[in-house]
Amino acid sequence: MDGKDIRKVIVACDAGMGSSVMLATQLRKQLKGTGVEVVHTPVNQIPADADVVLTHAGLATRAQAAAPGKLVVPFQVFLGDPAVTRLVETIKKGGTVGA
Repeated sequence: MDGKDIRKVIVACDAGMGSSVMLATQLRKQLKGTGVEVVHTPVNQIPADADVVLTHAGLATRAQAAAPGKLVVPFQVFLGDPAVTRLVETIKKGGTVGA
């Protein structure tokens, strides 16, 4: 998927009120002005209109099951993870997102 085609990024979590909320807030700031919507949601409730799902590596399998066919980007660290940084840069500058 081309980074310029991404319009909705989901930050999917397990419990719902912690580090993933901070990550979603940070992403909204970083992607301001790009036209990309960032939404925080439980991993079992990923909306069908998601383009990319960001989730902790421990939840990636559940995210793929909840959103088949969607690009799932796993990360290890909630703030400052290289996978998240790459996604933001690819959205801003273009290029391919995904494996």
